[in-house]
Amino acid sequence: MNLRLTNTLTGRAEPFVPLEPGRVGMYSCGPTVYAPAHVGNFRSFLFADLLRRYLAWQGLAVTWVMNITDVDDKIIRDARREGVEIGELTARYTALFLEDAQRLRMTPPDVMPRATEHVTDMVALIEQLLARGHAYRTGDGSIFFRIASWPGYGRLARLDPTQQRVGERVESDEYDKDDVRDFAVWKGPREGEPSWETAIGPGRPGWHVECSAMSMRYLGPTFDIHTGGVDLVFPHHEDEIAQSEAATGQPFVRTWLHCAHLQMGGEKMAKRTGNIERPADVYARGYSPRALRYALIAAQYRAPLEFGDESLRAAASAVERLATVLAALDAYRADAAPDATLPALLEETRGRFVDALDDDLNVSPALAAVFDLVRELNRRIDARALSTEDAATAAAFLRDLDRVLGIMEEEAEGLEAELEAMLEERAAARARRDWATSDRLRDELAGRGVLIEDTRDGQRWRRVVEAQRG
Repeated sequence: MNLRLTNTLTGRAEPFVPLEPGRVGMYSCGPTVYAPAHVGNFRSFLFADLLRRYLAWQGLAVTWVMNITDVDDKIIRDARREGVEIGELTARYTALFLEDAQRLRMTPPDVMPRATEHVTDMVALIEQLLARGHAYRTGDGSIFFRIASWPGYGRLARLDPTQQRVGERVESDEYDKDDVRDFAVWKGPREGEPSWETAIGPGRPGWHVECSAMSMRYLGPTFDIHTGGVDLVFPHHEDEIAQSEAATGQPFVRTWLHCAHLQMGGEKMAKRTGNIERPADVYARGYSPRALRYALIAAQYRAPLEFGDESLRAAASAVERLATVLAALDAYRADAAPDATLPALLEETRGRFVDALDDDLNVSPALAAVFDLVRELNRRIDARALSTEDAATAAAFLRDLDRVLGIMEEEAEGLEAELEAMLEERAAARARRDWATSDRLRDELAGRGVLIEDTRDGQRWRRVVEAQRG
């Protein structure tokens, strides 16, 4: 494997060599479940999914951990606004996130720890920080990380460690602390807020300590890859490094990967500005989850990506081309000699696909290799230059590449019994050369989202989405 990844910590593309041969430990910052995740969030999640799929496709055993942040200031604020317990609010949005992730074919992470279920791990980490002199208590029961105790602070974001903290997740920090740069690892109890009785006193964890504790709980003090959006570099990931390494005395993460912002209308997609679109909004306009997934993964993860109807239309067309060639290959029948040039064509495509993804997960040329193959396969299908076995080989090859991409076909499912009956009736009408009935049934099926194509190998069908029909 010749994979090179651009490590945010060093700013360089580096060969990826797992800590343990053949195994990869990977952590991704997951959703904070106070509202539905928007498609900008899912760009970050799906980039990590693409990486996880590629590593597994290359034969590595991957343990992928993605957390659920189910307690923080925003969750408390919105639960109070709705007059519900935080558990009710977070359960609602966790379920919605998991549903959206499944529809977008995100591989289920091996572990999805929830912050509220790992407070004991966070307390143990904070105890280590206190014992080593990297954290201190304040009069209200809070505990802060002392940035002055950690000379390496600022390496990830390339900051002067003496500067004040900016862009903090909490807009106003009312807790007392020794230095304006210090950050809370534990927040003392406040009326109306959730609180845990622990060995370090009552209160609740700070946001940054949650990811450190949960990642190390499942992957150990040092692991291979940590992913997230570029907006998390500072302060969240910078703080993770400081508190983790200060507590354990060991390097925390070997490779940091950060996904660029998704933009809409030329501006960053963000909840706080209202410049967002959610998966459900995209589907309501007639685009399929496959098209949305394609639109979100089609550019290299470090490149800014403009999102809108233009990109979605292009994505819908692309996934339809892929589904169409697979349907044609599946239906293809020809009593012909094997195509002696097909193995070399497939091997060349695989080589281009791998070379592109090995280059810092550069998916755009990988997709170009796939579509060059699709174009050539369509030419050979039209020319009847393939044997039946060749067609099956080519289809299996494309489906193997799709183990990485997850975009080529709808999930396997049959049609409703009524539509199946209409297809059978149409096939019978064509057999008896009843063209009027055949055409009527074709139009009726198209109106119900089933597109029929008549080929030398018989009729084949595929579902289409509204955006393509309209």
